[in-house]
Amino acid sequence: MVNLFAGLQGKTLPEGFQWLNEPENWCFTDQGLVVQAETKTDFFRDPAGTSVKDDGHFLYRHQAGDFTFSTRVQVEMLDDFDAAVLMVMVDDEHWAKLCCEFSYKRPMIVSVVTKGLSDDCNSVTLPESGVYLRVTRFGSCFAFHYSHDGEWWEMARYFRLESDGPVRVGLVAQSPTGNGCQVVFENLQFSPTPIKDIRSGR
Repeated sequence: MVNLFAGLQGKTLPEGFQWLNEPENWCFTDQGLVVQAETKTDFFRDPAGTSVKDDGHFLYRHQAGDFTFSTRVQVEMLDDFDAAVLMVMVDDEHWAKLCCEFSYKRPMIVSVVTKGLSDDCNSVTLPESGVYLRVTRFGSCFAFHYSHDGEWWEMARYFRLESDGPVRVGLVAQSPTGNGCQVVFENLQFSPTPIKDIRSGR
């Protein structure tokens, strides 16, 4: 695994990365990437067809082939659905995100898979708002995992997004209902090797 954040300070982006909906306040520090999510920001396509949100702060790069990305996140949880997110996107209507999110007034692992409309799923309650998130791809199959220590990984979601080419993969800071929150992403790790044994804990 390669740490894509190694040595970064200020507003120097990792090679190949760019913002979709760049926030006003963000920078790399000794903590990692610190982002101030702005008010009412999110990616979500309501299953009822009543609203579409696509203004979350998404720092991504195009990634071809199989891969694994992981990062540790910390969220200032102030309002419902404030979250740090690991996201993959084929296009505006086909994407998925794994969130450390403030839900039911406590930190939770939440996943959203969107194919035209979003399929929203709350998983487990977390003891604190810091956790490791991971996404792995093999072919058109993807798996989301989370970990408390970066060693043992629990699967949160296994799904398919049709894509023959590169996808956008990266980090999202969001504050869908609130007035903004601070999100920290530490040690973004990349490997071209997928985790095909998705239920192994590794």
